[in-house]
Amino acid sequence: MLKLGIDDAGRGPVIGPMILAGCLIDEKTEKEFKKLGIKDSKQLTQKRREVLAEKIKEKAETFEIVLASPKEIDWANSKGINLNVVEAIKTAKIINRINKGFKSIKVIVDCPSVSIEKWQDLLKTKIRNLSNLEIHCEHKADKNHIVVSAASILAKCTREKEMTKLKEVYGEGIGSGYCSDPLTCRFLEKHSQRYENKGIFRKTWSTWKNAIATSKQKRLF
Repeated sequence: MLKLGIDDAGRGPVIGPMILAGCLIDEKTEKEFKKLGIKDSKQLTQKRREVLAEKIKEKAETFEIVLASPKEIDWANSKGINLNVVEAIKTAKIINRINKGFKSIKVIVDCPSVSIEKWQDLLKTKIRNLSNLEIHCEHKADKNHIVVSAASILAKCTREKEMTKLKEVYGEGIGSGYCSDPLTCRFLEKHSQRYENKGIFRKTWSTWKNAIATSKQKRLF
């Protein structure tokens, strides 16, 4: 049976897109991936991730990568569609694109929700054809399954490339885009108003709302 692993990167940042990646492999490739040292992307250096990402793309049956831009995430939030639902829609998009002509696939997803069963049921409503699929959603799947580790590497590398593109336009000071990054926090303090409508910020995030409110207050005084 083929295995399709799916994972995300950039779920929490205030700057830049969220990325989801899916990687389809057979049993033989799974063993090869293990020998290559493929594991959860967070346990690897950026350089090693980039090398492994190329190997994954080369050896996988197929792979898919989808993006959710800050504008898309904000629009969904404004309609009462939270990030878990956005992620279910994007995950289903990957499955629907890959699930063409394969006899049977075991799908393993790193579940973004606290309630695994509820989120898995939601995901199933977005999938076109479930007849040949075995769906498994679990926490820490990126650590427990090689195929999900491979997907996590593809997602993380894509997120890093997207941030590199933003750095080319807005400078290195943009940081990683994560709220915990001091560089990103300083960038928000300085430029939240200047780049307000450039589509780089998740403006429904409280981090951005606080930064823009502080920035506008400073200008008033």
